[in-house]
Amino acid sequence: MSLYSKRGVSAQKEEIHQAIRNLDQGLYPHAFCKLYPDFLGKNSQWVNVAHADGAGTKSILAYLYWKETGDISVWKGIAQDAVVMNLDDLLCVGIYNDLLFSSTIDRNKILISGEVIEQVIQGTAELFQSLKTYGIHIEYLGGETADVGDLVRTIAVNGTMTARQEKSRLITNEKIQAGNVIVGLASFGQSNYETSYNSGLASNGLTSARHDVLSKYYAENFPETYEPKLLDDVVYIGDKRLTDELELPAHGLNMKAPFKRSVGQLLLSPTRTFAPVMKEILERHFEDVYGLIHCSGGGQTKCLKYLPASFKIIKNNLPSVPPIFEMIQKSSGADDKEMYQVFNMGIRMEIYTSPSAADHLIRIAESYGVEAMVIGYVEKADKKALEIKTSRQIIHF
Repeated sequence: MSLYSKRGVSAQKEEIHQAIRNLDQGLYPHAFCKLYPDFLGKNSQWVNVAHADGAGTKSILAYLYWKETGDISVWKGIAQDAVVMNLDDLLCVGIYNDLLFSSTIDRNKILISGEVIEQVIQGTAELFQSLKTYGIHIEYLGGETADVGDLVRTIAVNGTMTARQEKSRLITNEKIQAGNVIVGLASFGQSNYETSYNSGLASNGLTSARHDVLSKYYAENFPETYEPKLLDDVVYIGDKRLTDELELPAHGLNMKAPFKRSVGQLLLSPTRTFAPVMKEILERHFEDVYGLIHCSGGGQTKCLKYLPASFKIIKNNLPSVPPIFEMIQKSSGADDKEMYQVFNMGIRMEIYTSPSAADHLIRIAESYGVEAMVIGYVEKADKKALEIKTSRQIIHF
């Protein structure tokens, strides 16, 4: 049994998929988000979507960082995580503008002050204001903040995003075919629209990242941050403190020299949105985008869930693994297969396109400071399959 499973979490969410197996899959079953008839506008040529996601257990890291450093602004990053995990999923069906967002915050009032809630709400509003400068309009409708200390140990920050979209402007993944190449957008580095270096970790796999990297100091001093029934050998088994400083090599388009960051800064890098990049790609090259996959829960295996037919995905040109993932793997002892199932490993958005269009999409991404490259291709197969080539081995899924 993997450490991930021993901690009561699942990278593939098998039980969830089993529970929803009989539900209606929507108008386009291979699309990244479930799409419904236009109940709001009553227009047969449009669809509705309501998508829910959140920052997950990354809020526990923010809690620890806040308690250890006193830096309450860290909660603005959690606000961004909750928004982007919704927004970047919706990008994958072609939606990047005219969205509605409602937040859901559950807190233990004894531990989480009103100042924290203020930072989350303010951070959400500031992110929306920033995105407007790129022509991405999201209206903040408020939401629900509940004091439910009997349910949550610290705080859970989630949200729902709603939109309408014309059917003619949807990406449904049904056009993915053998011969496509996959352009991958990097999760790490510092884009032109970010104010600091992004480790690329995003908001998936944080249970593993937290427990594998951080030391027993956090179990002893902050028992509210983990399930007490977990065995001691899977709770905070690393050797790092959040304030430990690391020397990182130059990597990413805008990081030209070695630099330093704390462990906390790496683990808490706000999830990068690809909205500015994807807006331009979808406006200028919509016909060249055959499919989109957000490598969130399930990491580099996420693509298998959305293939429209029996194809084999071969990823033979992924970038060098960013330092954050090397640190997590070294701390946990996890093998390559588990790492690629849990984490994005440096690529968080996949664009399925033609070989002739790939360079155009790469140039657009890099004009925003987002590293991009052809990471693999699609071939015909008897069943859905995935092959990942790392520097050490070839992994089959």
